[in-house]
Amino acid sequence: MFNYLLKNLSILKKFLFINLIFFTVISLFTFLYLKNVQPNLIKKKSSNHINIINNTVENLERLEIKFNEEDLRRFLFSTRFIFQSLDRVIFFDNELDLVGDTDTLDLDPRSFSSRLDIVELEILNEKKTKEITEDKNINIGNDNLVSLKDILFNYASSKNYGIPYTFTQEEYNNFKLTTIKNVFRNNTNIGYIAITENANDIRAAINERKTFILRTAFLVGIVILIFSFVLNRYFLKPIQNLVNYINKIRNKDHKKINIDNLKARNDELGLLSKSLDDMTLELQKRISHAENFSTDLVHEIRNPLASLKSASEILNDTKDTDERIKLINILSHDVQRIERLITDYSQMLKDEVALSKERFKKINLIPIIHSVVDDYNNIHNVKSGIKISCNNNGGQKYLINGIENRIEQIIANLLDNAISFSKNDQNIEVKVTRNKNNNVVVNILDEGLGFKEKDTSRIFKRFYSNRPDKFGEHSGLGLNIVKNLVELHRASITASNRTDKNGANLEIIFPEA
Repeated sequence: MFNYLLKNLSILKKFLFINLIFFTVISLFTFLYLKNVQPNLIKKKSSNHINIINNTVENLERLEIKFNEEDLRRFLFSTRFIFQSLDRVIFFDNELDLVGDTDTLDLDPRSFSSRLDIVELEILNEKKTKEITEDKNINIGNDNLVSLKDILFNYASSKNYGIPYTFTQEEYNNFKLTTIKNVFRNNTNIGYIAITENANDIRAAINERKTFILRTAFLVGIVILIFSFVLNRYFLKPIQNLVNYINKIRNKDHKKINIDNLKARNDELGLLSKSLDDMTLELQKRISHAENFSTDLVHEIRNPLASLKSASEILNDTKDTDERIKLINILSHDVQRIERLITDYSQMLKDEVALSKERFKKINLIPIIHSVVDDYNNIHNVKSGIKISCNNNGGQKYLINGIENRIEQIIANLLDNAISFSKNDQNIEVKVTRNKNNNVVVNILDEGLGFKEKDTSRIFKRFYSNRPDKFGEHSGLGLNIVKNLVELHRASITASNRTDKNGANLEIIFPEA
């Protein structure tokens, strides 16, 4: 269920939802922490009270102090330094009557003397005690004392009797902590001791922690909101624009989204936008290329098909043998022409698929060109007396980034074209040089008639062939394939007539590796 819910949310909503869950979990643990803080702090103070009570009981036994007002008054005077950190220490006898209370003492200035032992001896003397103290009326009708007596009464009859018992009293401005314990002597209960301390520091500590947690939660919430705004403004919206851009293209919507502002970014989203736009343009270019190519192919096939149809219709009505043979030759020629077009088109599609899987590497042009030239001179059936040579200004290396077998295909197709326009005993030269920009230049020079076209770029168009005497023997795809392969290598190809003699000059300029 959780995964299904997250799957259907946007990134921003997922981010906020996950943060909400974390906030809830952290809030739960914080609540449990705050709930346990007060008991722990109370337990710590209660332990201190218990230690003081135990020490007081030991001193009472050691000094053999009776649980009456006179003895306890002298005892409290003599041991007042023990209770200086406490607000109030109260003594009750076994009948729950108040017999001693630090609130009833007038501290003698000598209590601040560094000679505490001397002061204690003086205070324990009855005469000195009467001189420095005066009786105070102990008000047992005080509400707090009544409440304390009630608690002592319940304590005496509870199962906790005999062990220390701590309780708290919360008022508007005060938080008091009280610990009570009964006093045994000779296995008989002789009274009770209650220590009361103002524990506002516990409340302050808890409030401080609450304030810190609330302040932290508020700041974290502000940070999350700011981060959510930044995430949505600078990341999620641009990604959504890219998604809309792709959907528009997929649906062939003429109203496309402009992502130039995304492409102008210098971060990863800018690189992604550029790559996506380049990929889209490349796909559109390929689709357009395939559509145009299919249209041209259909157009080229239509002519031989029309010729086939006309020749086949006339063949049925022709009785003359010579005319029938001529029509059959036309039919055969048109069939071969259609077959050549389909074969070249199929090969071109295979080449495009293969090109998408091949990888560029740094290669030296000279060994590749020499290999192709030697192959044509020694193996192929070249026209009688045609000599192909390769010149490269010595043993210099000419390095380019390319695909070796595609470079061989380019040179081979250009040599085929040059041979088809050359006569017997003529020369064809492949020359490799560098231009002033240090780019690698390859020239294929023949001694044929050259180009009749004023616009020589036409020869690289699909299905174009200017061979009237050899009509139908060429598909007109050879130079177009060469041009596509050259552009794949980020190179350029141009055609012109030679200036030194008759013939054609096909020039390829490769960028240096």
